[in-house]
Amino acid sequence: MNAQSVADPAPPVLSEALLRRFDAPGPRYTSYPTADRFVEAFGVDSMRVALEQRAHGGLTDARAPLSVYVHIPFCESVCYYCACNKVITRHHERAAEYLDALDAEIDLVFGVLGLRQPASQLHFGGGTPTFLSDAELARVVGSLRRVLVIDATTEMSIEVDPRTVSVERLAHCRSLGFNRISFGVQDFDPQVQQAVHRIQPYDSVRELMHCARDLGFESINADLIYGLPKQTPQSFARTVAQIGELRPDRIALYAYAHLPQRFKPQRRIAVEFLPNAAQRVAMLGGAIDSFLGFGYDYIGMDHFALPDDALAVAKRQGRLHRNFQGYSTQPDCDLIGLGVSSIGKLGATYYQNVKTLPEYYDTLRLGQLPVQRGIALSRDDVLRRAVIMALMCQGRVEFESIELAHLIRMREYFASELERLLPMAEAGLVQIEPGAIQVTATGWYVVRAVAAVFDRALQGDKLRERFSRVI
Repeated sequence: MNAQSVADPAPPVLSEALLRRFDAPGPRYTSYPTADRFVEAFGVDSMRVALEQRAHGGLTDARAPLSVYVHIPFCESVCYYCACNKVITRHHERAAEYLDALDAEIDLVFGVLGLRQPASQLHFGGGTPTFLSDAELARVVGSLRRVLVIDATTEMSIEVDPRTVSVERLAHCRSLGFNRISFGVQDFDPQVQQAVHRIQPYDSVRELMHCARDLGFESINADLIYGLPKQTPQSFARTVAQIGELRPDRIALYAYAHLPQRFKPQRRIAVEFLPNAAQRVAMLGGAIDSFLGFGYDYIGMDHFALPDDALAVAKRQGRLHRNFQGYSTQPDCDLIGLGVSSIGKLGATYYQNVKTLPEYYDTLRLGQLPVQRGIALSRDDVLRRAVIMALMCQGRVEFESIELAHLIRMREYFASELERLLPMAEAGLVQIEPGAIQVTATGWYVVRAVAAVFDRALQGDKLRERFSRVI
């Protein structure tokens, strides 16, 4: 059996009984091990070793292209649902000190890696990258062009808040080389927008999206969130229909994770206004059905793309990958994370920068890499990462390919995991074949739960509630 076709019809909605059984908290698996497993024992010295290994062709390939992520933490106002690392301020002059520090980090990192590294991907996220002025955006791109080879093949993407950009700003981004753009929409319903403190009328988003298309952006993405306060299946269906009219190339449909104990802004959301589990499933099922009806391919879990978009092509060809930005068309290359709280990957290691601006500034003033923690993967970690990413990206694990790559026998090495999959198989969420594991159409709703079966760190974890629920 082949992996689920992107042309498959919408998966049937989970029954309430299945929902109660399998809608458990779990990671989104943008990495394995997940970032909560990073340790401070992996610090500046470990990071420098990883950089040197890539530079000298050790455990990494110095010739392999890099993916680069730049975190801009500033936002003018707080969105109550947000779980990002951010600094709320209307004082735009604060960006100057941050960009000085960012330049210092770029010099430190590429002083070890070497200059003129080919970049396959460059992504600006936040926070709100468009908090920066036109001149400041140009400055950051200029700093990166000094150390990277950025050409027509490089995917340059930027996240924009429709409330903080104009047609002229989009044109400036395009002139800097950005060819992909992501609009944070979340929901068009006025009551929902008021409940999450993010007012942005449909007409303004429509104008900006049409402008982006006229400017020649190769791929336009729209982010939506279901499970927000005041949402109903009916109101969210209207937002989905409006997005269908705008026809972005890609759609990211995220589940809201209400974790007020971890994210302070969420404490302003009244729990009684949140939709219940059955309503959330109805929103997800209705959105999947609608987007497929609009001609989108279902990439998996929370992503959709038009059939000719590179993401849909990669899914059909079995080249889909997953990293800290979500699903990606890029090979599993090294990722350099720049800026406060950024996460990166070098070979079989992950690292994360310090999470506060004072710490970030202080370490860079001392001429040190701002790394706070990370992890060096064991052989078992690398093996489990391969299985989990195959499930998350293709919905299928071929035993033979894993066995040849890692010199193990799947049914022996993962005997207990395969046994724990049996209830999911009986529920119709996965099929356990003689030589493969296949996620079913219904199983895509809870693919995170399927992947979690192979997460050694999560097995018996008493702190699992720190993660969002899978639906």
